[in-house]
Amino acid sequence: MSKMMQYDDYQTKSTLETFGFLPELTSDEIYDQIVYIINQGWTPALEHEQPSMATDYYWGMWKLPFFGMRDPNEVLAEIDECRSMYPNHIIRIVGYDNYTQCQGHNFVVYRPRGM
Repeated sequence: MSKMMQYDDYQTKSTLETFGFLPELTSDEIYDQIVYIINQGWTPALEHEQPSMATDYYWGMWKLPFFGMRDPNEVLAEIDECRSMYPNHIIRIVGYDNYTQCQGHNFVVYRPRGM
């Protein structure tokens, strides 16, 4: 990022995801996190929302959670499909823990330009 991030921008970015305080993840890092979610036995799912609504509690879900999906490349394909349908939305991946029945992990995989 070439300019200094404003405090409000930082606050918004940091509340959207687990890794909000870090620079954006590379493709390889996203792949590794998807592998981590799958290896934990969690169910991957995608959520998307308009940037202006991203700090709300509920985001729209892309399809159903990917129950039984064990191939990270299939999850990446779903991310690409979601991004093509909603190019102006923020997209995050969630790992749902069936045992505790809550989110085990979530992070943003796509932000529209300028955000």
